[in-house]
Amino acid sequence: MNRRQRILKELRYTIKDFYREFPNDDVCLEHIKEQRWPNGVTQCFSEHCKGLPRKHHRVSGRTAYACDHCGHHEFPLAGTIFEKTSTSLRLWFYAMYLMGSTRCGISAKQIQRETGVTYKTAWRMFKQIRTLMSEEISLEGSTVEMDETYMGGRSRHGSKRGRAGAGSHKQCVVAKTSENASAEKLIGMAKEFIMPESTVFTDEWTGYSGLGEEAKVFHKRINHAEKVYVMGDVHTQTIDGFWSLVKRGIGGVYHQISKKYMQSYLGEYSFRYNRRDQGNLIFTSILKRVSERASEQPGGQVAENLPV
Repeated sequence: MNRRQRILKELRYTIKDFYREFPNDDVCLEHIKEQRWPNGVTQCFSEHCKGLPRKHHRVSGRTAYACDHCGHHEFPLAGTIFEKTSTSLRLWFYAMYLMGSTRCGISAKQIQRETGVTYKTAWRMFKQIRTLMSEEISLEGSTVEMDETYMGGRSRHGSKRGRAGAGSHKQCVVAKTSENASAEKLIGMAKEFIMPESTVFTDEWTGYSGLGEEAKVFHKRINHAEKVYVMGDVHTQTIDGFWSLVKRGIGGVYHQISKKYMQSYLGEYSFRYNRRDQGNLIFTSILKRVSERASEQPGGQVAENLPV
């Protein structure tokens, strides 16, 4: 049988596409500038020009654009993860491409090998890019699946399976990292992230008792303990699949992660999983967030040509 490429043509973005679109640092800088000032740098906010329309030109040897009238500089990288970096912009873009192209994750050590930078630089790039992949989400729609899992080493009693108790080194993970899977924690998270009157599917765990009444949602349960995994339209297969992807990725790529950084790793996996229908274009989603995050900084409404 002739197996066709499963990713639609319009959703493909290969390494050849990357090299063609971003051949050097100048092109990368121009891309950031166009993201932040879609109509070009058309105003100067120096004390001399005070917001008047002015033309700007690229300053040779610097990541800046200067006003043709007074010489005031505008810096497209100000407020972004690239600010004050001495690392090539193209390497930053390539690292984002690598992080967006994988399903199971990529280590800072692999970024070091791919880019040729030091491990310290690769780790900093890795950490900074991951901040672009964190997002606050309100869960709404016809159905919402809710589940919890435990990540970490063995419990003190030697078991790796099941819901960990007080003697466990494992970390409970729901919408955010939590110390345990008590009803108070689970229902509190449901109130925070799930819109009222949504339909919520969970398993039989007692921590979800009272979820419907407390969180004002329609609560349906599936009994995994009785080997029942789908009952009509009720299931938690999607979130179970996500947990499987996360655990396999962390175990295979990172081997283990600390409690301190767990939320950022989960944010990275969630970002990619929520955009899994974008094919290889997840890289462009990460790149777009560079200017979005810069605009969230105080005084950073640079899309309107305000000073940065």
